[in-house]
Amino acid sequence: MQFAEIPGLPETKEKLINAVKFNHLAHALLFHGPEGSANLTMALALATFLYCENRTETDSCGTCASCQRMKRLVMPDLNFAFPVIAKSKEDDDGGDEDEKTDVLSSWRKFVTAQPYGNVHDFIYFNGFEKKQLNISKAAARKMIQALSLMSFEGGYKIMLIWAPEFLHPSAANALLKIIEEPPAKTLFMLVTSQADQLLTTILSRTQKIMVRAFSDDEIKGYLASTGLCDSKAAEQIAMLADGNLREAYRMIDQVEDKQVSQVRDWFRLCATKNLKEIFEEADRFHKVDKEAQKSLLLTGLNVAREILLKNFDLDQLLRTTEDDRRFIDNISKKVLNEDHVVKLYESFNQAHYHLERNGNAKMIFTDLSMDILLMMSKK
Repeated sequence: MQFAEIPGLPETKEKLINAVKFNHLAHALLFHGPEGSANLTMALALATFLYCENRTETDSCGTCASCQRMKRLVMPDLNFAFPVIAKSKEDDDGGDEDEKTDVLSSWRKFVTAQPYGNVHDFIYFNGFEKKQLNISKAAARKMIQALSLMSFEGGYKIMLIWAPEFLHPSAANALLKIIEEPPAKTLFMLVTSQADQLLTTILSRTQKIMVRAFSDDEIKGYLASTGLCDSKAAEQIAMLADGNLREAYRMIDQVEDKQVSQVRDWFRLCATKNLKEIFEEADRFHKVDKEAQKSLLLTGLNVAREILLKNFDLDQLLRTTEDDRRFIDNISKKVLNEDHVVKLYESFNQAHYHLERNGNAKMIFTDLSMDILLMMSKK
C-alpha cells in the first residue's frame, strides 16, 4: 500500500511523511478514524514508506523488493495481531502452527481484498459467525516475544494491531510496558474505529493519528478514476456513502439499494396493517445472519433520517434517489410527522441494542413492526 493509493487526505499523509523525515515518529501510533476511513491503509502506507529502499519525498517507490513484499504483506519485520476465535483456557498457550499460518494467510487475503472493511467483514470472510473473538493474553505474549528478537533486515520492527478494542484486559495490561518502553527501532501501530473502547492506560501511551472520513469529492474522484463506476454513479454513491469508502464499495454492488427497498416494503406492510406478511417477514429476518439483521436496522435508521429531513423541508440534505425519494415524499408529513420520527429513531436504536445483546431476532423484528404500525395509525 502506498500513500498515492489512498484517496485524498493530504494533511494526514504530509504529517506522517514529515514525522519520518524529521525523525519525530512516535514509537506507538494510534490510527483512529470512523468506519470506512483510511485508518488501516494509512498505517500500511506508512509501513511501506519506512521499509522502502528508494523512497521519494512524498511516497514509497512501489517497485523495490521491500515495496513488492509489502504489497503481499510478507515483510519479515512486519508483525500483525488481530481478533481471532477465543479459545478455551487450556488451548490458550498452544495452538496448531498450521492453523496459525492459515489465519494469518486469511488476514492478508482479507486486507488485500477489503482494505476498508471492518471487523464484521473479517468475521464473514473467515466464517466466524456467532463466535466470540478476542486478542488473548497468549497472543500478547507472542507479540512481546516477536519484538524481542533482532530485526531480520536491520530496520524497523513493526507490530500492527488491528481492532485493539478486542484486546482482552489481561492482554492489554501485558502489553503496557513494551508499548511504553519498546526495544530500539520498534513501532506499534494500533488501528481502530472504536478508540473509546480501549483502556485509558493504552490510550495514554500512544500518539493519536486522527484519520478523518473521506470527503464526497475524494470518494467520487476515486470511484471514477479507478473505473469502479461512471462519474454520474460515482457522484450519487459519494453522497450516499457519507465519507465511508466501505459503504461506497457496497453501494457499487447495490447492497444498500436492496436494503432500502426492503425497508420500504416493510413500512408499506405496516401502513396497510398486513399482519400475516409482517409475521412472515419476521421469520425471514430471523433466518438471516446477525450482521444482515443489524445492517437492515441501520438502513431503517437512515430512512428515518430522510423522513425527518423531508418533514423540515431540507430537501438539499436528502441522500435517497428516484424510487426511494418518492417513498420518502409519500410517507413524510402525511404518515409520519416529526414526533413519529423521533419515536421511530428510539425504536430502531432500541431494537439494534437488543440485537447486539443476542436478543431473539424474530421477537425484536415483530415488536419493532408493531411500533411502526402504531405510529402510522396515529396520523
